Amino acid sequence: MALHRYRSHNCNQLTRANVGEEVRLSGWVHKKRDHGNLLFVDLRDHFGLTQLVAEKDSASFAELETLKSESVICVTGRVAARDAANANANLATGEVEVRVSNVEVLSRCNPLPFSIAIEQEPPEEQRLTYRYLDLRRQRMHNNIVRRSAIIASVRRRMIEAGFLELQTPILTASSPEGARDYLVPSRIYPGKFFALPQAPQMFKQLYMVSGFNRYFQIAPCFRDEDARADRSPGEFYQLDVELSFVTQDDVFASIEPILTGVFKEFSTWRVSEPPYERITYADSMMRFGSDKPDLRNPLELRDVTALFKGSDFKAFADAVGRGESIRALKAPNVAGKPRSFFDGLVSFAQSLGAGGLAYVILGDQPKGPIAKFLAPGTLDEIVKLTGAQSGDAVLFLAATSGRINHWASALRNRVGEQLELIDKEQYRFCWITDFPMFEREEATGKVQFSHNPFSMPKGELEALNAEDPLTITAQQYDIVCNGVELSSGAIRNHRPEVMIKAFEIAGYTAADVEKQFGALFQAFHYGPPPHGGLAPGIDRMVWLLTPGESSLREIISFPLAQTTRDLLMGAPSEVREEQLKELHIRIVQPPPKPEAPKA
Repeated sequence: MALHRYRSHNCNQLTRANVGEEVRLSGWVHKKRDHGNLLFVDLRDHFGLTQLVAEKDSASFAELETLKSESVICVTGRVAARDAANANANLATGEVEVRVSNVEVLSRCNPLPFSIAIEQEPPEEQRLTYRYLDLRRQRMHNNIVRRSAIIASVRRRMIEAGFLELQTPILTASSPEGARDYLVPSRIYPGKFFALPQAPQMFKQLYMVSGFNRYFQIAPCFRDEDARADRSPGEFYQLDVELSFVTQDDVFASIEPILTGVFKEFSTWRVSEPPYERITYADSMMRFGSDKPDLRNPLELRDVTALFKGSDFKAFADAVGRGESIRALKAPNVAGKPRSFFDGLVSFAQSLGAGGLAYVILGDQPKGPIAKFLAPGTLDEIVKLTGAQSGDAVLFLAATSGRINHWASALRNRVGEQLELIDKEQYRFCWITDFPMFEREEATGKVQFSHNPFSMPKGELEALNAEDPLTITAQQYDIVCNGVELSSGAIRNHRPEVMIKAFEIAGYTAADVEKQFGALFQAFHYGPPPHGGLAPGIDRMVWLLTPGESSLREIISFPLAQTTRDLLMGAPSEVREEQLKELHIRIVQPPPKPEAPKA
């Protein structure tokens, strides 16, 4: 039987069962080893590696010898068994090799900017400029294959759970809420712009108004924001989900089995079983200093402010008098730690911006910088609140409400890491619920939405009319895994009168609502069902399921650099003057920055 033009097998397929067969393989020259009379070549394709062998007096030897790494070849030859001493147990094809009879060079490779065969990290700028080469490296190649498999698993599970995969537009209207939009100028309507969607929020709600029951989409989203380790600038993908006739409990019950199933499929670590733990926003901020708690860390914060009001410990009493809060954190079994351990924590707190860190070490006789200032009754109350025992230390931070949570959360994470209390081989999911509907903006003092303006407030219209807006909570929720926010979501505000009142409290008029959210507002006058949803981040899910990767860029095929530039394609780039004229656009350069005064 004639062999296929390029390959009869892939480079991960041949075994001892193929010995004696004539085969054809195609791929990239991965590594070469010249042993004098024999030339060994590792041939690589998408699937794996196969060792080729060419003898000194063959035409194949001369052809292979001249080729640079990463040249593409097609070889024909016979499969031979390797002897036991030369077998490679780490390769699926490690018991065989192909004795090459013919080589066809399909394309040659220029000198490489960095090695593909050696797993040594090139500079990021090089990696992103030559991303197609970077993705040939085994680790990166595996990451992208893994990403594809995870997305396929998510899609399959969503369809099995009764969700319809539906699409939403990419060109839409600019929204005044959220991050900055990417704008697309209209050629036909001068001075008007489309926007790339920050999320399919309104369209997925309109699907529910349209009578669909369960929607999902692996949706691209676009936000003009800066890069972070846990956020890819420019664009990202999310599992966009919406359901009709549901309560918050129904939303949770629909998504928990899917997340647990995916995480179990792609990891050997322990995974939270449904139902996931639920923690209110207020409780999470008090216990963990964060609305994204890592529950693998068993340490919890305690508010001890009231214990120091008017106390004899002047430093803390004065802090409370100034309106500051005091948080305490138990550090277990540290009595035997050297002074440098505590000095290191003090330096860490100072690096956050805190003036310092107070602590007391419990034992027969309390020790530490503030031990002598703590009255026995006060210390007893602290021990009771924190659950501390002899041999433990209690750490204290004091700060205003705007800073205490950030500092206390960072301290909790630091202590958990240093004491090796965090179980690194598990995925701990939880829901953070009952977010504040409104908050007061520090600069202006105005009341504004704190999370999602389209959420249903608890108590609905009655609460909006009768309660202090800053005490109203919303049917909003986040899903958090190992300290990473995977998703925000909410039961939606589907009643126009409730929507108008909520926006009025945030300073909008009914006319503003109708103008800025016209399609959704109008649709809500035509029989909208109660509905809710969420949108777990696909990139973050894949990142969590790829331990050891420090950045989302490692699991995205063609990401922007931290500078928000596409180094591969050279974007953003200038465009031709004719294009600008077609779009009725004129570029106005920003004024030059003033020069620094000379000394």
